[in-house]
Amino acid sequence: MLLTKHTSRRKFLLSSLIALPAMGITVNGLSAAMAAELAAPSLDSYTPSFFTPAEWTFILAACDRLIPADGRGPGALETNVPIFIDQQLAGDLGSEIYLEGPFDLNAPATLGYQLPYTPQQIYRKGIAALESWCQATHGQHFALLELGKRDDVLKKMQAGQVDFAAHGEDIVKSKLLFGELLNHTRQGWLADPIYGGNKGMKAWIAIGFPGARASYLEWVAQHNVPYPLGPVSLTGQRG
Repeated sequence: MLLTKHTSRRKFLLSSLIALPAMGITVNGLSAAMAAELAAPSLDSYTPSFFTPAEWTFILAACDRLIPADGRGPGALETNVPIFIDQQLAGDLGSEIYLEGPFDLNAPATLGYQLPYTPQQIYRKGIAALESWCQATHGQHFALLELGKRDDVLKKMQAGQVDFAAHGEDIVKSKLLFGELLNHTRQGWLADPIYGGNKGMKAWIAIGFPGARASYLEWVAQHNVPYPLGPVSLTGQRG
């Protein structure tokens, strides 16, 4: 098998290891779930493809508050949600969108997308305005605020109470940026690991989701019965 420039030797070897436990072959006690965990990139050493270092710091801090690691399930950072967002924005999700006007910024949501910006631009311009607001309001960047203040900022964004226009951004509203970030955080937490998030299928394990199993029809009608089998990813990884 030839390795392309997009496939590192380490990732190829680890991905190969994943297939062995899935076939019932044990490698020094390495389970498929452990192999999947190893194959996923480390958040600490990950280099963003789209976000700048300053933007990345904000994304890490914001995702951590949207899905915190509070004991009820894996948090956004544990499951590589920021990596999912970065990789999606660096790809087609971030740039491939219809941008031929006219646009009506006051149109109802039923009329669909009405912004002259790509998702990449929404994040870039929105984060810049938010950080400017945080500096003016709190004297610090978002990531340096106490946890309670971070939560308060996010709540104000959700309610549309952070005035981006006063900080140079007339089109992107704080409520819009919050909505984009929340939706992408949810998607990264729940998506198949092939897209960068849900590291080790921890989110699926936490909610009992079977993933991409070929068939689980025998369990559809068994209400209030815990699903006994671990999830399976699109690549065949097993949790």
